[in-house]
Amino acid sequence: MTEIVVPTLGESVSEATVAKWLKKEGDHIEMDEPIVELETDKVTLEVNATASGTLSQIIVQEGENVEVGAVLGHVGEGAAAGVSAPAPKAAQAPKQEMKEDAPKAVADNKPSGDVTPINVPTLGESVSEATVATWLKKEGDTVALDEPIVELETDKVTLEVNAPAAGVIVKIIAGEGDSVEVGAQLGEISASGAASTSPTSTQSGQAAPQSASASAQDDHKLSPAVLKMVNDNKLDAAQISGTGKEGRLTKEDVMNHMESGVKAPPVAPAKADPAPAAKAQAPAPSVVSADKKAREERVRMTRLRQAIAKRLKGAQETAAILTTFNEVDMTAILALRNEYQDQFVKRHGVKLGFMSFFVKAAVEALKEFPAVNAEIDGDEIVYKNYYDMGIAVSTEQGLIVPVVRDCDQKSMAQIEKDIIDVGTRARDGKVSLDEMQGGTFTITNGGIFGSLMSTPILNAPQSAILGMHKIQQRPMVMPDGSIEARPMMYLAMSYDHRIIDGKESVQFLVRIKNALEDPQRLLLGV
Repeated sequence: MTEIVVPTLGESVSEATVAKWLKKEGDHIEMDEPIVELETDKVTLEVNATASGTLSQIIVQEGENVEVGAVLGHVGEGAAAGVSAPAPKAAQAPKQEMKEDAPKAVADNKPSGDVTPINVPTLGESVSEATVATWLKKEGDTVALDEPIVELETDKVTLEVNAPAAGVIVKIIAGEGDSVEVGAQLGEISASGAASTSPTSTQSGQAAPQSASASAQDDHKLSPAVLKMVNDNKLDAAQISGTGKEGRLTKEDVMNHMESGVKAPPVAPAKADPAPAAKAQAPAPSVVSADKKAREERVRMTRLRQAIAKRLKGAQETAAILTTFNEVDMTAILALRNEYQDQFVKRHGVKLGFMSFFVKAAVEALKEFPAVNAEIDGDEIVYKNYYDMGIAVSTEQGLIVPVVRDCDQKSMAQIEKDIIDVGTRARDGKVSLDEMQGGTFTITNGGIFGSLMSTPILNAPQSAILGMHKIQQRPMVMPDGSIEARPMMYLAMSYDHRIIDGKESVQFLVRIKNALEDPQRLLLGV
């Protein structure tokens, strides 16, 4: 007897809903065959059989919620109790004959001859779905082995899929904008340039998979959880765009639809027309004129932008965010850079920037105030005795935060090199998922865009973020009473007041200020 259990659902996801059983009790199943669909608030995923046999028992029914590791059912070696065993092979003869009559490529569900499929690669931990962003090649184009041919976009990164073989792209199966799962076929490459006769060939030139609007009109095509959510909120499923498998609606689609404020008009009971005077009192609806409507443009949010929106909104809803401010005199750092810049470049091959000073100052402050380097997990506080700095990078796709690891163990030169490396690769879309996870503290520099002051938002589950801003000459009163123009920068630190007290936040930022105004402190550790 083999248990069917809920697999790991991804980072921060601990619960799912049984959307649909693809098999029923008594059905024979093969190893790795999909048997049940689970739906989370992010994706719909299939659970495959871990052994061949008979589905002897279904424990959790459709529409019920389950946690990671819960047992969904059992697979037995023989027939289920009270259920007849699968028909012998003789009874399956018609199915076999049908396969023999069909073309071999269809029976095997594999491309024939010299055709190589282009498949969606593994996307990373907790990521099972992507969107086809851009085809870099078109049908009929010749490609070399490992040449980039299509870009996929997940909610975290954009990645390129390289050609698995040299040849000609004979067919594009998944068009731009289509959602695809790991392992799905994107297209085909033929060494001879001839198209295959696989089942997907018959779909060439057809419209993209049916829209969610069409499929959602039939309630039986909605999972029980989604159907309940639609009915409870009196929504019209046909008005909601689906991002799930084959355009199906997910709970996340419904929630996004509700958050957008678009709802189906309520069905009011029939009643007599109001008096003319009552009609005149009703406010006229706000209508955008036709000429302005024609100048509007609707563009679907990228997966990355959707993830950023959800993550930042979640940070506001979860944490008690406050911001404290201070200012730092950058005179000493500017003088130090001017004096040693040439020697630094000659020795290390990289310029001495501002960011390494801020990283080192933050590390020293985090050591002194460990709560700022901690995070809340349920009813526990997790103190991190390591210092992995998230460095916010603005890209064409949106803001992402790659992580520079173990900054307390690195020299300023190595930190500068690492920041340049991850920043360049982030803008090129070549940062891996692992490089964007696990940071303990984040630094963002709005000053490069001219920002004088801002309130950065937390990068959950971290408890604090430091915001840098532009350096600007301002008149400052010196200790002797004289007034001088000094290069000043405003600093802002947003923090989670649930774990960091106001006193700690202020002292933390003052510690950073002192270290930056007297950089020798960073060398002496004082």
